[in-house]
Amino acid sequence: MNEMKTWFLAQDPIFQAFLATTFTWGLTAFGASFVFFFKTMSRRLLDGMLGFTGGVMIAASYWSLLAPAIDLAENDMPGLGWMPPAIGFLVGALFLFLLDKFMPHLHINFKPSEKEGISTNWHNTTLLVLAITLHNIPEGLAVGVLFGAAASGLPDATVAGAVTLAIGIGIQNFPEGIAVAMPLRRQGVSRGRSFWYGQLSAIVEPVAGVIGAAAVIYAEPILPYALAFAAGAMIYVVIEEVVPESQRDRFTDVSTLGFIGGFIVMMCLDVALG
Repeated sequence: MNEMKTWFLAQDPIFQAFLATTFTWGLTAFGASFVFFFKTMSRRLLDGMLGFTGGVMIAASYWSLLAPAIDLAENDMPGLGWMPPAIGFLVGALFLFLLDKFMPHLHINFKPSEKEGISTNWHNTTLLVLAITLHNIPEGLAVGVLFGAAASGLPDATVAGAVTLAIGIGIQNFPEGIAVAMPLRRQGVSRGRSFWYGQLSAIVEPVAGVIGAAAVIYAEPILPYALAFAAGAMIYVVIEEVVPESQRDRFTDVSTLGFIGGFIVMMCLDVALG
């Protein structure tokens, strides 16, 4: 274990980001693999897992991203430390807003008539995968940006903190893979294709992770903006997508408790390990 840790720490931060986001993608694939053993899943459990996902993302947005962004900006711009995080947060939310408006997609638990984005004749399966892909872009960016921040020497950003964020994102990606693959299987899609689409939804995370790490390493002044950008994008996803998806059935209390649980898990991970 120590040898692996030493090897990982010796790697280039961009490669570290790639490895970490490959791990988060792998847990999505692991979750999607459950489709080979089960055809259906309790809606109660699905809503609870969606809530858990939202809780992890909200906690990570503050402890892993916004707090370091504010501290860094305060050091560089005393008295105006609120401005870079505020700008980055807003731009991150607007970025996801524009993707949401133009990329065709269909959220989990939504009816085909409720698909969003530009009009298209694409199959509902494709639209569902695109919705989760949209969700995973800010997660990959968040992990990559934090590895880049650690490489830049930001006191509140460490490799341990970046790894902690990747673990938290990975934990919530596991039920996310289930949440994509199971509805597809229930619609009559084969087990193999349900798994394929389930894991495919997170393949964007390593790409986004590498982009995020490279951006802050080669353009260090954007660091507080980049951290807040990832936070704003994640918060937008939670409010626009994850929460509504988890509140569309009679198990709203279950999803709310799942949210609380996810928030506590990510908070504890970040404080204890980050």
